[in-house]
Amino acid sequence: MLIKSIFTNSSGILVSRILGFLRDLLTASILGANIYSDIFFVAFKLPNLFRRIFAEGAFTQAFIPAYAKTNHKIRFSSAIFLQFLALILFISLLVTLFSKFITQVIALGFDDKTIDLAAPLVAINFYYLPMIFVVTFMAALLQYKHHFATTAFSTALLNLALIGALLISKDLEKYEITYYMSYGVLVGGFLQILVHFLAIKNKNLQKIFTFRKMKISENKFYKNFVSATLGSSTSHISAFLDTWLASFLVSGSISYLYYANRVFQLPLALFAIATSIALFPMIARAIKNKDEAKALKLMKKSTFILTALLLCATLIGIIFDKFIIELLFQRGAFTALDTKNTALILTMYLIGLLPFGIAKIFSLWLYSHEQQYLAAKISMKSLAFNIVFSLLLITPYGAAGLAFASTLSGFILFFLTIKEFGFSKFKQLIFSK
Repeated sequence: MLIKSIFTNSSGILVSRILGFLRDLLTASILGANIYSDIFFVAFKLPNLFRRIFAEGAFTQAFIPAYAKTNHKIRFSSAIFLQFLALILFISLLVTLFSKFITQVIALGFDDKTIDLAAPLVAINFYYLPMIFVVTFMAALLQYKHHFATTAFSTALLNLALIGALLISKDLEKYEITYYMSYGVLVGGFLQILVHFLAIKNKNLQKIFTFRKMKISENKFYKNFVSATLGSSTSHISAFLDTWLASFLVSGSISYLYYANRVFQLPLALFAIATSIALFPMIARAIKNKDEAKALKLMKKSTFILTALLLCATLIGIIFDKFIIELLFQRGAFTALDTKNTALILTMYLIGLLPFGIAKIFSLWLYSHEQQYLAAKISMKSLAFNIVFSLLLITPYGAAGLAFASTLSGFILFFLTIKEFGFSKFKQLIFSK
């Protein structure tokens, strides 16, 4: 079941990422690497940051173990859904009302004119967050039932919506194109909700929307969610800080980091994230049933598979870095110099691919034991090192220094995660027959 689930997730992620690269290819060709691409990426980065912190990361890590243990699954899930959706809609309204201030905070290097251009886009894009929370809530329920296909393939809908927006608006002014892309994000979110609801109905799980009242303050969910939020947020805050610091560098630096990170995220998502999504419900069930041996066996199998895949991806990516960027992006407004700068940053990211991927697998052990607070402490320490490395490396090495700082923090994250898992247990897991 593990291999089948990993394959399902990987296949869906691959389809989505292929469409994502096509989307980025069109974006690079139509917008290039300039102020217009920068303001769209800044506007889209904010809901993505919160999406990964609240929805895909922390929520799932806290929800699945709690859902597995509760005896009132319908009441528990419906109460959680209503409370979170209300909170996220409130945050979205605040971002709309204070979009200019929010834009100033997330891109301090932008001048007043650029902020005025970016602020409306920030407000529009942020409404993707409540949509994707609804998607993630339904996806967690489907994952618990070992149904992964809908979630794995649904991200492709966002990319299709953005591709459509680019094709429709390609002959317009560049600033108008960014508006079409922003509304394309919302269309993609709506389509993702639709397909997940159909899957929920097919699995006869629609009873979660009966919204029955339940007092849930006595369980560990919210405590674990806050801790998981801190833990999940660090890698995304790191990317967010890269964008913020890059806004002080030469024009195009934000885009170089974005395009390089997009390539880096492909093997990370295709192998590490796909594996962790499939593995987490299985480990959570095994821990709930007090079958630690089964959980360790699943982790060992996943670790060996993932190590082989990530090492191959790292070597191929570093050897062919320039060729990959040239093939994907060098056309239209994206120049040979843009390719050279982006390829260097890609190499800096790829050095940290293996430690980031393996750390993700072993963090599941902590989450399954409801040790979200401990996992959060590890992530925050890694983030602190990342900030220090970024400040040390940005002046001599620019955007490439920011990417390498992220890689160094990945090694710190791996070391600290294995330390808490137990070095002796890790050694026994790896070298046992």
